[in-house]
Amino acid sequence: FYLTPPQVNSILKANEYSFKVPEFDGKNISSVLGFDSNQLPANAPIEDRRSAATCLQTRGMLLGVFDGHAGCACAQAVSERLFYYIAVSLLPHETLLEIENAVESGRALLPILQWHKHPNDYFSKEASKLYFNSLRTYWQELIDLNSGETTDVREALINAFKRLDNDISLEAQVGDPNSFLNYLVLRVAFSGATACVAHVDGVDLHIANTGDSRAMLGVQEEDGSWSAVNLSYDHNAQNEHEVERVKMEHPKSEEKSLVKQDRLLGLLMPFRAFGDVKFKWSIELQKRVIESGPDQMNDNEYTKFIPPNYHTPPYLTAEPEVIHHKLRPQDKFLVLATDGLWETMHRQDVARIVGEYLTGVHHEQPIAVGGYKVTLGQMHGLLTERRARISSVFEDQNAATHLIRHAVGNNEFGTVDHERLSKMLSLPEELARMYRDDITIIVVQFNSHVI
Repeated sequence: FYLTPPQVNSILKANEYSFKVPEFDGKNISSVLGFDSNQLPANAPIEDRRSAATCLQTRGMLLGVFDGHAGCACAQAVSERLFYYIAVSLLPHETLLEIENAVESGRALLPILQWHKHPNDYFSKEASKLYFNSLRTYWQELIDLNSGETTDVREALINAFKRLDNDISLEAQVGDPNSFLNYLVLRVAFSGATACVAHVDGVDLHIANTGDSRAMLGVQEEDGSWSAVNLSYDHNAQNEHEVERVKMEHPKSEEKSLVKQDRLLGLLMPFRAFGDVKFKWSIELQKRVIESGPDQMNDNEYTKFIPPNYHTPPYLTAEPEVIHHKLRPQDKFLVLATDGLWETMHRQDVARIVGEYLTGVHHEQPIAVGGYKVTLGQMHGLLTERRARISSVFEDQNAATHLIRHAVGNNEFGTVDHERLSKMLSLPEELARMYRDDITIIVVQFNSHVI
């Protein structure tokens, strides 16, 4: 089944979103020029989510990608809730008091976030009251704990991640008299999600990562070439420190069963995640919650089984690893993406493709044919194709779309092959997941002049 270039474009552009940061009145010029984001589903429905928002009561901008597993419920909840927890953690004491007094007396609330959303980015209306009440409990505790010190961003990020995960777990244990909400909070807690979040404030960039999505900085070297700087580490079996951390937290007798076939307890790829209470709660608690929950939960195979060798929970944490980076003039952009991108592309290629896209300058690599026997005619064909491609290379209006086009359509020569792109995008839903994962990308462009 062959798609025409316009059909390919309409599939690739369906979820694209761009935001340009307005320059303020000259007093406070942002270090972010804007961002492009996009998603390409492989699962139906897509299990990835994305979020972007400007913090209105503190300075700074929040951006994040969330990769769900065992369904999209947890990724959905985290995508709409986590930024509120972060923003509240960053607020000064007097602002928290103002907000609490407004709620007390029924006045309008100070807006905390300005969301930058694509029409497809859904918010669950039914759960908003429940979510608000949990958030309010959190800020009331922050008010009571007031130490008078200004909050450190790193600490705020860690506290927000842990607190939201705790609330997800608690809401599922308490349940809800409304049967729809009761089912929702259980689905959120029993499914899981990884999160990779950036907070940018002036030259301070913080990345908080839980799981195996990634943050990468695109740096322009003095000779104009592009290089990539990792700003996160994957929390999975490939990360020796992470394997060590998990082993340290459990008795020596469990050493052999903790990580099997590169998975936590032989089941879970990421070693840190939100939700996934199957890896956090005691067996008694799991049984009690499932038995008192709605029938749909009882019929769900996923909730019934207990992971093998389950002796000393919790085996999983949502605590993020936070990396701080001071932006420099040569730091041109940031890429946040779920593992669907990194499985198909090396970070060095990502840096080059986005860098050339943003600057419009295309540094041609010598054509590498690595071990292939190529005739002069074929070489001529490759060069002609390359020339044609350069003229159309910047047809995308969105850097994230441009990257997805390469991630899905690249051939062995590192160029986008329309036929391959067409085949990959026309795979039926049940097959697509065998070839690739959901891909979600946010590309943030920095304002070098301000930095």
